[in-house]
Amino acid sequence: VQLQASGGGLVQTGGSLKLTCAASVSRFKSYAVGWFRQAPGKEREFVAAVHRNSDSTLYADSVKGRFTISRDYTENRVNLQMNSLKPEDTAVYSCAASNTIIFSSLRMGPMYAYWGQGTQVTVSS
Repeated sequence: VQLQASGGGLVQTGGSLKLTCAASVSRFKSYAVGWFRQAPGKEREFVAAVHRNSDSTLYADSVKGRFTISRDYTENRVNLQMNSLKPEDTAVYSCAASNTIIFSSLRMGPMYAYWGQGTQVTVSS
């Protein structure tokens, strides 16, 4: 499975961006998909995930209510809509895919076997 993340950029505080994760497989809905981010000098952290064959979602507390992860079944993609962006959201965002059936485990990076390259999100103050 090859993943391609896109949609990053520079935005002011309070602005919005939509990230997209596209996959090389036709049945992308069969995989759980997560978004993670890593800021300079910090560890990678979980942002959001959507379960396989489902629209069940998980969010980090820091983005809950501001970010929305969703599947685009028509385009075989997973989107991350980011609203009310803050400077602390600045990071490289990566998407990843997992075969796990354990929903609660989607917060953990090692549960994902497939990773795309990151896309830079910069929020200016």
